[in-house]
Amino acid sequence: MRTHQPGEDRFKAILPEQVDWRPFPAFPPGVLLAVVVGHPTEPGPYAIRVKAPLDAKLMPHRHPEDRIYTVISGVFYIGFGDEFDGNAVTGYPPGTVLVLPGDTWHFHWAKSGEYVTQVTAIGPLGLEYANSADDPRASPPPSR
Repeated sequence: MRTHQPGEDRFKAILPEQVDWRPFPAFPPGVLLAVVVGHPTEPGPYAIRVKAPLDAKLMPHRHPEDRIYTVISGVFYIGFGDEFDGNAVTGYPPGTVLVLPGDTWHFHWAKSGEYVTQVTAIGPLGLEYANSADDPRASPPPSR
């Protein structure tokens, strides 16, 4: 008998107003993440959404897992390599599906306005920055 993935044993609908946007420690300030389905920190399938405000930059990074991005709104700009190059990004409109193999160095830029993407993958989710100075998790805590 086939077992269901966690949270997928019954029908449910997630309306836009039910999406729970939160800061994510690995993202720069203002960039939000919402877990839509699954548990990204555990092995198994998941779907997350990422919302980036105008001019937000996710500096060069990679994920160990293969990912499928769907552009929900705005224009999603992505470039490849381990150094940020704003002249080397390509913009993709809503409805675009992008396949990003694991371990591919890439960067994002909300160049023309806010964007929302949905990412589906098999966890656990991982994120490694090419330059540790770009990783918000490496920032020292504020002094008191």
